[in-house]
Amino acid sequence: MKDEQKFEEAIRSMLEHVGEDISREGLEKTPSRVRKAFEFMCSGYEQNPEEIINSALFTSSNDEMVVIKDIEFYSMCEHHMLPIIGKAHVAYIPNGKVVGLSKIPRVVDVFARRLQIQEQMTEQICDALHKALNPKGVAVMIDARHMCMEMRGVEKICSTTVTSALRGLFKKEKKTKDEFLSIVAQSLHK
Repeated sequence: MKDEQKFEEAIRSMLEHVGEDISREGLEKTPSRVRKAFEFMCSGYEQNPEEIINSALFTSSNDEMVVIKDIEFYSMCEHHMLPIIGKAHVAYIPNGKVVGLSKIPRVVDVFARRLQIQEQMTEQICDALHKALNPKGVAVMIDARHMCMEMRGVEKICSTTVTSALRGLFKKEKKTKDEFLSIVAQSLHK
């Protein structure tokens, strides 16, 4: 309870700092709403991606690329605590096991729901899948807009940042990497 009160008091201080009247009707419940929003937006710290994946692993003879594209996510940059809005594209090549398709977007959300930088988030998703699935390869590409670049600073509206992380065959075999890039290329910058 004390932590909730401390958080809400910090929000009240922020509102006063920017010149708001914290007693006005529209702001009375704002500190509590902001706390609850942050608890949701940062819920990834309390989740374990390996447990999520292991809850839906299935034996399979499939050894062809599995791609899930256009996984929408919302995160916050750790430097300004402003939104990062984007899409993740994830592929893996099974090695005797496949994972339930819904688990991959859940893993994306585990890392998106933490204060982040996009480069690190891309690596974290890739490494978590690589560790838990032990596949022949994993590829992750993220295409995102950063509100810290759009709402403040350089104010470059609609610019996107693309990051990638490759493991196994996606890194070793140009043909495999090119196939992945070809599949996700049509989704970039939509």
